[in-house]
Amino acid sequence: MGVVGVSSGVRVPDNTAKINNAIYLLLSIINDTAVPRNIRRAATEALNYLRSENLTPGVRAANAVSVLDQVSQDPNMPLSARTKIWQVIAILETIHD
Repeated sequence: MGVVGVSSGVRVPDNTAKINNAIYLLLSIINDTAVPRNIRRAATEALNYLRSENLTPGVRAANAVSVLDQVSQDPNMPLSARTKIWQVIAILETIHD
């Protein structure tokens, strides 16, 4: 058996790095005034879940994905914000406890 978290000699980022990357992307959505308010609000809610220290990384990620998944189909969302939300969801779906 191989070492978990190692693929082709490149170490897969740990959960903290993944969460930090997702937080960075969410902040770029939150600070973009071209993004509708309801979408920025959902991004803020997801951000709060990710920053919640009393939950495990897997639960934090699952809660954030749930919020973002609901808003990801909003027809008023700019394409750039939709792409970032999909990126965040893809990152967070790789986080497990």
